[in-house]
Parts: sequence; structure tokens; C-alpha cells
Amino acid sequence: MREDEAEPGVQLPSAPMSPLRAVLRRMALALGVLGAVFLLVAVDLDGYRDNADGTVSLLDALYYVTVSLSTTGYGDITPVTDTARIVNIVAVTPLRVAFLIILVGTTLEVLTKRTRDVFRIRRWRSRLHDHTLIIGYGTKGRSAIRTLLENERAKESIVVIDPVRALVEEATEDGFVGVQGDATRSEVLNRAGIRTAAQVIIAVQRDDTAALVTLTARSLNPSATIVAAVREAENDPLVRQSGADVVITSSEAAGRMLGVATQSPAISALIEDFLVFGKGLDLYERDVTADEVGKSPAECDGMVIAVARGGDLLTYADPQAQTLRAGDRLIVIHVPRV
Repeated sequence: MREDEAEPGVQLPSAPMSPLRAVLRRMALALGVLGAVFLLVAVDLDGYRDNADGTVSLLDALYYVTVSLSTTGYGDITPVTDTARIVNIVAVTPLRVAFLIILVGTTLEVLTKRTRDVFRIRRWRSRLHDHTLIIGYGTKGRSAIRTLLENERAKESIVVIDPVRALVEEATEDGFVGVQGDATRSEVLNRAGIRTAAQVIIAVQRDDTAALVTLTARSLNPSATIVAAVREAENDPLVRQSGADVVITSSEAAGRMLGVATQSPAISALIEDFLVFGKGLDLYERDVTADEVGKSPAECDGMVIAVARGGDLLTYADPQAQTLRAGDRLIVIHVPRV
């Protein structure tokens, strides 16, 4: 495998630059080099000789610099003193090389970009841990990312996988690391760092694909929290058996919301309020504190509506939830202060 192909399919976010801006920047660098060499020659005009009249003016110096940097070198103006020759050896010649590099910068930029990308990807991979994989950059995937960002999740901790190149490019433009490929393949998941991921959100279009991705992801990372979306409720058990911790039935959830909205618009608005973080009422999960151990949920700070214990979710009215234990997680409604 060649060095420039060390990590195919991985795209790190970067600031886009238009072709016009790239050309203008290269021209500015070339003019900067030209100006620097002109100053070096201008401060020591007596160190140069013009074969035509013996003296070198500022215009002659500019002419000399132009033909020297372009490697044309007519030889009509030459350095004659030791100082001028040392300046040409130490400064003018390296600047001439830099000027030529700028002129052929397009080709060199491609080569250096590949090396730079390989270095950036390797550095990114060495720092990659406890991140979240978003598989599918469609409507569901973007909504999941939006919720993560609203909960103060850093963009650097989110990696997007999608088989469509345009969607991966869009993800990188939005500031996320993108991996193009089929997430049912172990190779693609490994590129995205599945083995060190903390969460995996599967938001693909087909339920059978969701099951295969879940199965592959679980085999590569037994400890990650895997959340998958399916369209049909009958596929829920299949995806859970494949290794998903949570399965969301999108079509059924949407249907229930439609029914609730028809019978009670106020309740529908309240549910939507819960779903949009920071809009009003928010649900969040926290550890039980040492002072709360042995107490009931009603005696805790905040409005506790459920208790997560040992993989089970105990509702507020469950008798087992009336005495809190160390290690419990509390599901609390946050009411913003007015």
C-alpha cells in the first residue's frame, strides 16, 4: 500500500479554499519573494556591474532580480564584489528555488497535500477514543448529530459513515470527520475507529442493513452503546438480537405522535418540547449522589421520573424505585428558571 493510500475513504474536515483564492495567494507569495530579493540587491547596488554602462540603477536591480528568479540569466548584470556574491549564494539562490516552487506549486501542492492528509489522519486516529459513530448522514443521522451538539458534544468527537460520497463531503464541510463506505464491512468500521468508540448510532435507510451493521459493530466493539433506528416494529427484535442496546421504531413513533396530536395537541407540543433540547423542559440522566442513597426519588433534587438500575428502567411508581441505591442513574426533568 502506498503512503498516499494509507487511509482510503477517510476525510478530515478542513477549511475550503476557492481556486481563485489559491491562485491569488500563490501570486502574493511570488511577489513577496521578488520583493525580498530586490531589497537585497538594492541595498548593495555598487556590488553589481551592468555590462552596458557599468552602473546599476534601481530599475536595473529590478530587472536583474526578475531574470534571475525566472532562471533566464542573460548575464548582462553580474555580482562583482565578495559581499554581493555571498548574498547571492546565501539568500538569492534559496529564494530563487522558493520562487520556482511557487510557480510549480499546483503539482507540489497535490503531493504535499497527500502527505499532509496521511499525517493528519494518523494523528487523528491516535487521539480517537470514546467518540460517537453516526452511520448514515440522512435526516435521522443529522437530527441525532444536532441533538448531540445541543448537549455540548464536540464536533471532533463525532465520526460520520455513509456510502454516498456527496454526503460524506457534506459532513466534512459541516465540520465532522467523514468515512465513505459500506458500514456492514468491518474494514469501513475500523477506519472510523469502531474499537474505541463509546456510542454507535445507526440511522440507515433499510432495516436489514441496520441489522447487519449492528451485528458487525457489536462483534468489533462488545462494550459500545449501540442505538439503531428501524422503520418497522417487527424488525425491532431482530436488531436487538444483533446487538443493539436501544432500537427506535421511526414509523411507529411518528404514527403515535400523529395520533396524540389529533387527540391532544397540548400533549403533542409537550412531547415535542422534550425532544428538542434547550427549548423548554429537558430530560437528562445523572448519577445518584451519596446524600441521595437510601432516599426516595421524591426527596431528590429535580423532578425524578425514573430510575435506571442494573440495565432495568424502574418507573417512578415502581416499589423497587422508592429506595435509591448506590450506582443508580436518575432520569430527571429539568425545568428552566424563569
